[in-house]
Amino acid sequence: MACLQWPGPWADPENLPPTMNLDIQCEQLSDARWTELLPLIQQYAVVRLDDCGLTEVRCRDISSALQANPSLTELSLRTNELGDAGVHLVLQGLQSPTCKIQKLSLQNCCLTEAGCGVLPSVLRSVHSLRELHLSDNPLGDVGLQLLCEGLLHPQCHLEKLQLEYCNLTAASCGPLAAVLRAKQDFKELTVSNNDMGEAGVRVLCQGLAESACQLETLKLENCGLTPANCKDLCGIVASKASLRELDLGSNKLGDVGIAELCPGLLSPSSQLKTLWLWECDITAGGCRDLCRVLRAKENLKELSLAGNALGDEGAQLLCESLLEPRCQLESLWVKSCSLTAACCHHFSTMLTQNRHLLELQMSSNKLGDSGVQELCQGLGQPGSTLRVLWLGDCDVSNSGCSSLASLLLANRSLRELDLSNNALGDPGLLELLQSLEQPGCALEQLVLYDIYWTQELEDRLQALEESKPGLRLIS
Repeated sequence: MACLQWPGPWADPENLPPTMNLDIQCEQLSDARWTELLPLIQQYAVVRLDDCGLTEVRCRDISSALQANPSLTELSLRTNELGDAGVHLVLQGLQSPTCKIQKLSLQNCCLTEAGCGVLPSVLRSVHSLRELHLSDNPLGDVGLQLLCEGLLHPQCHLEKLQLEYCNLTAASCGPLAAVLRAKQDFKELTVSNNDMGEAGVRVLCQGLAESACQLETLKLENCGLTPANCKDLCGIVASKASLRELDLGSNKLGDVGIAELCPGLLSPSSQLKTLWLWECDITAGGCRDLCRVLRAKENLKELSLAGNALGDEGAQLLCESLLEPRCQLESLWVKSCSLTAACCHHFSTMLTQNRHLLELQMSSNKLGDSGVQELCQGLGQPGSTLRVLWLGDCDVSNSGCSSLASLLLANRSLRELDLSNNALGDPGLLELLQSLEQPGCALEQLVLYDIYWTQELEDRLQALEESKPGLRLIS
């Protein structure tokens, strides 16, 4: 797919608007196409060539083009097999005295620890660089050490660093902690999906605790955290008023860990907006502690508890908290949380009264037709504000489509509905279609993955999309 905003390959660079973007994805570039693009790489402020089959062979051209481009502020070469030599060439091109690049994305470019030797000199010389994405490259602890040498240089002003899936271990946490202590401008650190373990994360937290940096985002998903780490994180959340997003998904924190974390979340200084706790072995017991946070903290806007065995008891606790005046949560994910139709009455009551929740992800729960009917009753009440509802794989059949079809006509706020992987066929889809065809239906997106229908219905769906350009049917 190519998204190319340009007046033509031979336009006078002096007449180009300063915000012109070259944005190409998933296109295998022929020699002719490459020759056409090179002048643009020399001119555009934003150059993105993601998953374009680029290799080391093209990198010499890229390097020369970058040296000739004083306007470049963002370069993305994600998912190309550049290798160490290719990345080296690209980075050489950025070491021009006139380089103004602020964001560099080299995710999944086959950079190894052997190619990291050039990073210190780049980070020292490219003073404008603020954001660096190196995820999905096997840097290892040795490569990370070299990276940190550059980050510690006084002339390096990096603010955001992404190192997901980089084969890092606890040995990398000391160098990262040193960077956090030294760099007051640091705002975002992503080290998810690295095996740092309890000891490594503790070292990282110590660095943060001793740092004056105004960290805004910390992502530690699938890093081997334990409940013991939650005590360390509690202190971080309480002391870093700048922290807005904390991602801890896919770590075995359990209810014990959540109990340790919540005092930090409840701290008056905590201003956290986004908290991701998917697949953290949380039950209704841990949910009870989190509900104390929901009831007390107006700043919390997004919460993911997907993949935790909350059950209907946990769901009830969440719904009761969402009815409290101070709770202003806007997005709640309870996908795969062992919910049944029994909890839908509580969600229905909450949706009738709550005016803040905009997104509800309930997929992969056995709600059934009766549960969905309960939800629709709440959403059909005047004043409902929910905009996005996910009900994929919820055991909905054709019988459940009647209440959904009525909802589409009664509700004025709902814009996106996901019914993927449910046992729907032509009869149920026809009911939905009849509502979608009405001028009063406000839905803008209906997702129907893994659902099958006849050619006759397909023709009507296509006709509907043509008659309502504002509606997207995704299947």
